Amino acid sequence: MAAATPSAATATRRKATRSRLLLVALGGAALLSGLDAALVRLEVWAPVASERVGDVHGQVMVLGFLGTLISLERAQSLGRAWGYLAPALFGAGALALVSPAPLLLGQLLHVEAGLLFLAVYVALWRRAPRPLVAVQVLSAVLALGGAVVALLVDVPSALPWLAGFVVVTIAAERAELAALVMGPRADRWVLGLSAALTLAALAALVLPAVGTRLFGLALLGTAVWLVVHDVVRRQLRLSGQRRYLAAALLAGYVNLAVAGTVLLGFGLPGAKGPYDVVVHGVFLGFAVSMVMAHAPVILPAVLGRALPYRPVLWVPLMLLHAGLAVRFTGALAELTVLWQAGGVVTVVAMLAFLLTAVTLVVRG
Repeated sequence: MAAATPSAATATRRKATRSRLLLVALGGAALLSGLDAALVRLEVWAPVASERVGDVHGQVMVLGFLGTLISLERAQSLGRAWGYLAPALFGAGALALVSPAPLLLGQLLHVEAGLLFLAVYVALWRRAPRPLVAVQVLSAVLALGGAVVALLVDVPSALPWLAGFVVVTIAAERAELAALVMGPRADRWVLGLSAALTLAALAALVLPAVGTRLFGLALLGTAVWLVVHDVVRRQLRLSGQRRYLAAALLAGYVNLAVAGTVLLGFGLPGAKGPYDVVVHGVFLGFAVSMVMAHAPVILPAVLGRALPYRPVLWVPLMLLHAGLAVRFTGALAELTVLWQAGGVVTVVAMLAFLLTAVTLVVRG
């Protein structure tokens, strides 16, 4: 008896899963390029020791890695083929930035990706005009603004826009996932905080001395609101995946509060140490910690493959935050060796998480 052939619907789903896997791989390539650039910025050994790679580190990590993953998840929610152009262009732009191609190519690809990303969110808003979707539209505006400012001015000037993109996206995600705990007014709170972050990012572009401090205040306010209203403090008393999730979230909120406090006190651009704490407090301590927390929930939805929780996931999480503590101490105390050592540990932590996640998905 001949084996049954897969139905057309099954074949279509498998093709879509393979396409999403390729986009995840593109984001992974951007991550590896960004980590190489991080080693260059730390002035330690790097596989590709290029000054250009070090210069584009921030944009590659935020728009190339995080932008690809976030826009991929949103494109899947929309369910339209054109929506997947946004993650493809975010990833391609990152690879163009680290390639010998003109920098302008990668920057323009990120602007185009930002425009498509915004179009995806507008389509989602038209489908469901709710406050949390409006917040997500604001996150796309911030991502597009960051790409434009990086193109027309420079990456440090784009920092509030890029940080706002990440913080607003994650705050909306937490409000959506923890809606029952945060209560019915959570949507309005997140919308108000997101509007404050967006206006502060705009103010930082026009009046940097005042605007950056306002942005720091908005970051601090967002962190405090998340700590108070999220479920993480209760879940720390639980076990298994729920305790892991709570620990990763709480550590991320603490890092966001630290970054907001330092930015409120010093502003940008400032001394090298405080600048380092603000940048990596937001993008490593907060954003990457959120990625580690939500990966067992989000990756299966994107790839159609389970990422089962295992205690080994604690290892990269603890390495990340231990490395950040050492790095921040070295940065603020102007101890270069400590700063470099902590930075290398954070790179190892992210590589360890990537390897662990891939292993668990394959074995799962």
